[in-house]
Amino acid sequence: MTADDVREAGATLAERALELPELARARTVAAYVSVGGEPGTLALLDALRARGVRVLLPALLPDNDLDWGAYAGEGSLARVQHGGKMALFEPAGERLGPDAVASADVVLLPGLAVDARGMRLGRGGGSYDRVLARLERAGARPALVVLLYDAEVVQSVPAEAHDRPVHAVVTPSGVRRFASP
Repeated sequence: MTADDVREAGATLAERALELPELARARTVAAYVSVGGEPGTLALLDALRARGVRVLLPALLPDNDLDWGAYAGEGSLARVQHGGKMALFEPAGERLGPDAVASADVVLLPGLAVDARGMRLGRGGGSYDRVLARLERAGARPALVVLLYDAEVVQSVPAEAHDRPVHAVVTPSGVRRFASP
């Protein structure tokens, strides 16, 4: 996909996501800044901020866990190179700690694919597995939403015992729900 295709898909994805009742009533959303060929998220992050939503973004820790910081617009992001991994855009300001995600009403998750059961395939680093386990330990029950292209919604992905299904997937063509949050 060209950069224009990714940007256009991101704008359409933002429109679809903003129609979700869970995002309409959310006061805090844990999200991420898309990288590479992932559907663009900046339009969605800016729209949430414009609504007065507190947006938390992850910062990758050396052990692949995630710390969190507040998003204050595109200018508040720093491009961070993590060893041999791809560069990520992370919040440049104060770190709030790994447990800050437990305050989120909605957690927007990246992924490579999601299947008919709502099982999400990640990049294999385990960062979001840790986030989901942390939410469970805290008794937090945010809506879990993955943002993907239409072709990334597939029949089946590999799943392990610790994997948890998402509640919904948002693609440029619409929303598919798997379970109620």
